[in-house]
Amino acid sequence: MTQNIKGFSKLSKEEKVDWIVETYFSTPETAKGIVSQYWNSNESLQKLHDEFIENTITNFYLPYGVAPNFIINNKSYTVPMAIEESSVVAAASKAAKFWGERGGFKATVINTEKIGQVHFLFNGSSEKLQSFFNAIKPKFFTETENFTKNMQKRGGGILDIELRNKTEELDNYFQLHATFNTKDSMGANFINTCLEQFAKTLENEAQDFLDFTENEKNVQIIMSILSNYVPNCVVRAEVSCPVSQMSEDASIDAKEFAEKFVNAVKIAEIEPYRAVTHNKGIMNGVDAVVLATGNDFRAVEAGIHAYASKTGQYRSLSHAKIEDDIFTFWIEIPLALGTIGGLTSLHPLVKFSLEMLGNPSAEDLMKIVAVTGLAQNFAAVRSLTTTGIQQGHMKMHINNILNQHKASKEEKVQVMEYFKNATISHSLVVDYLEGLRK
Repeated sequence: MTQNIKGFSKLSKEEKVDWIVETYFSTPETAKGIVSQYWNSNESLQKLHDEFIENTITNFYLPYGVAPNFIINNKSYTVPMAIEESSVVAAASKAAKFWGERGGFKATVINTEKIGQVHFLFNGSSEKLQSFFNAIKPKFFTETENFTKNMQKRGGGILDIELRNKTEELDNYFQLHATFNTKDSMGANFINTCLEQFAKTLENEAQDFLDFTENEKNVQIIMSILSNYVPNCVVRAEVSCPVSQMSEDASIDAKEFAEKFVNAVKIAEIEPYRAVTHNKGIMNGVDAVVLATGNDFRAVEAGIHAYASKTGQYRSLSHAKIEDDIFTFWIEIPLALGTIGGLTSLHPLVKFSLEMLGNPSAEDLMKIVAVTGLAQNFAAVRSLTTTGIQQGHMKMHINNILNQHKASKEEKVQVMEYFKNATISHSLVVDYLEGLRK
């Protein structure tokens, strides 16, 4: 049985690795070799990566690709994408080229409001609590001035604070619901610092409020934390063209394809089983850019999927229509992103990504990310409604299969040639490869 270890965090990286491989692996030296081969030979760069998180033992690589030919609001971009899934970058690039020849993508930031909450319990009169809140509300602003002055210089800061009564859902539960503008910073640390000061102000002022009973003065703070659900930090991306321009393939009727595409999107609007996979395709594009630019893709995922459920049913994030022989395809998603702070100033590849994008503001990055998600979705739905998803995906995936089975360069050439126009599946590729070897 494996023994627990005390003081693991105090061990050096090499000592951590030694303990892991000796404890869990039948061939420790082989396991150690796998870990150490991913260390960067540049010691200062490796040290930088080691210190991003705790208990680091190595680096975990993801491919970093680029999708060129994006035209967004008449400006050209090559978009960085960090993702391990084959065909995603190719699909985004293909969609970008398609729409670039039809005027490109249009993107607009609708709002940039972010949210944080102080959750607390108050056992007393809600009317007295509201009067108390109204009286002390200015102090929430004055007592956070040390934290907000620099943000205010950049045009951001605390927008508003509300008292919300949630006692119908949970006994004695209230919250301070605060809205913020954090400009080019994602703002998590800024928001949480403000919220924790709100909580202190709330507790301290309650003790001195004359209308409260002794019991009412004992406000119990449960927690103070930002929300990753940002339904008022939203960006819209869209494309449109005459229906007659919807097909590049003479064998595919443009009108039939456009109508089929619209119906495919409508199915995702009403059928949750389809909507989840539909939106996963959107997130292939969104997450890849979010990750490549040093933002928190887990926060983005959580917020976007909550937004997809805002009606009470999980639905498609994208929409399509045909009006007056014009096809329009669009998406509206919440995105809380930053281009300063966090990894954006530390990770060399993040800096590289942002410079490649022209050092965008947070709002510009919102547009780029939303457009990439829309492009990815267009590519996926186009494949689904024409050739089928597997033809393009498996052609990209075939190299992974060959690498998995250690195919030689000559074997790869023969396999690729054989499957150029043939049905592709994992088992068929493996069978053919084994046949070659016999």
